[in-house]
Amino acid sequence: MLYGMDNDPASPPTPPRTLMGGFLMGFANLVPGISGGTMILAVGLYDQFIEAVSNVSRLRFSRPSLFFLAWIGLGAIVAVASLSGVLVDLVVEHRWVMYSLFLGMTLGGSPELLKQARPVKGPVVLAIIAGFAAMAAFAYFLTGTQLPPNPGVLVLVGALAASSMILPGISGSYLLLIFGLYETVIGSLRPEALREDFMGAMWIIVPVGVGAVLGIALLSNVLRLFLNRKPQVAHGMLLGLLVGSILGLWPFQNPVHQELARKEVRKATVMLLAGNETQAIQDKFGVTFTEERLQELATRYADKTPGDLKRMSNQLERFDPTVTQILKALGLFLLGVLTTRMVGRKQS
Repeated sequence: MLYGMDNDPASPPTPPRTLMGGFLMGFANLVPGISGGTMILAVGLYDQFIEAVSNVSRLRFSRPSLFFLAWIGLGAIVAVASLSGVLVDLVVEHRWVMYSLFLGMTLGGSPELLKQARPVKGPVVLAIIAGFAAMAAFAYFLTGTQLPPNPGVLVLVGALAASSMILPGISGSYLLLIFGLYETVIGSLRPEALREDFMGAMWIIVPVGVGAVLGIALLSNVLRLFLNRKPQVAHGMLLGLLVGSILGLWPFQNPVHQELARKEVRKATVMLLAGNETQAIQDKFGVTFTEERLQELATRYADKTPGDLKRMSNQLERFDPTVTQILKALGLFLLGVLTTRMVGRKQS
């Protein structure tokens, strides 16, 4: 039995700590490159989380499991409901700020995880290396493609993205970016999207949710078995995944096509290239799209398809940070480490 669940005599985590863990999990799942599972692992709630999810997926309901998941879920819902719109904008406009913070939050959980992997001998060392290598391959060799947002694809993508809630280091938002569905899925969670086209948003949210439930149920039971039978090796593998997850989080990078990274500009360009009148575009997106601005966009992207524009919006390039940016990034990194260490502090 894993720590702090069901009949284990160890004290379960307090509701405030669990609620904060859920909030950080939801927060992380909204940011491309960041794993919600990493945050749960970093704050020291991973074993309890896997045990609880596994129990519920096998219809073994118990009060500790249900209360734990309720607090986790409440925290995640609050984060998604309150930050989905803000974080999309922050990732586009201030990516280095967000990634500096999450680098610290991610690595802040490594000391506690290393303790759980001790003694660090041959099999554990190999597990750490394997986990790190898997994340290195994920960061450097996985290439992007554009998938259509139909229900079948959304169920599959939901199942894959659910790995970010279970498997540390795999970012569901990053997978959505790779498949060209980040703004489609995350954008459907915005309050304005739900108000303006509730049924349209549900046609996206429901299939993704169904896939996520299926993916979580399967993976949680595999991980539970691994953690119970080979705890040191399992935690070594998780440590490798945790540390390796930072490989895709280099903070000093920006969109190659900054204007296309803004959803309204890209959508306006798509409408323009499809032959829509200037007035229709202004009515939808505002008068900031002047005749001159729209003509500039039409000339610049005349030969591009909507898929081309989407892929271009996801392209990143590194830049040389100023001394001030480096110092701020270090401060944000330390703030992230401190946040994770405080939330993950064991109860006395």
